[in-house]
Amino acid sequence: MTETTWSLDTVQTLRTMAREGITPEVMSLKLKRPVEAVRAKLAELGITPATT
Repeated sequence: MTETTWSLDTVQTLRTMAREGITPEVMSLKLKRPVEAVRAKLAELGITPATT
């Protein structure tokens, strides 16, 4: 089952991975969320994701 809400800890993890240059595809696997959800959250936070 995938998560539908974003906890503060998960958002912090997402921000950290973005700073480290991890791609949304890898973030999605690590966070067990769809790639689309990861991309949408990054956009909501104003973060430009790394590219492959």
